[in-house]
Amino acid sequence: MKLKPIKSKKDYAAYLEWVDSLFDKKVKPNSPDGEDLQVALLLIRDYEDKHYPVALPDPIEAIKLKMLERGLKSKDLVGKVGTKGYVSAVLNKRKPLTFEMARLFHRELGVSANVLLS
Repeated sequence: MKLKPIKSKKDYAAYLEWVDSLFDKKVKPNSPDGEDLQVALLLIRDYEDKHYPVALPDPIEAIKLKMLERGLKSKDLVGKVGTKGYVSAVLNKRKPLTFEMARLFHRELGVSANVLLS
């Protein structure tokens, strides 16, 4: 396949089919086909980013998910974020997420800054 920008759904479908066939062949990353595959994946990602954007998750929901993944409870944030009541208010969206809290959640929980600032 000659690599070129993806401009239509037809092009997109053809790239997906071609990439799938290369995956089935298990091409080596450093082979000529492997390098073409890497370029094709970049072209596909660019097309998908433009035509099928994924909305960022709600910042508070992302924080809650990270807390769940790490086995943390709201009481674990007391002292870092504020009082028990303040933590509860933030996690229940009654109080706004401040820039300082966003920095804390990014640093302590690994929540993406893009999500926290959205």
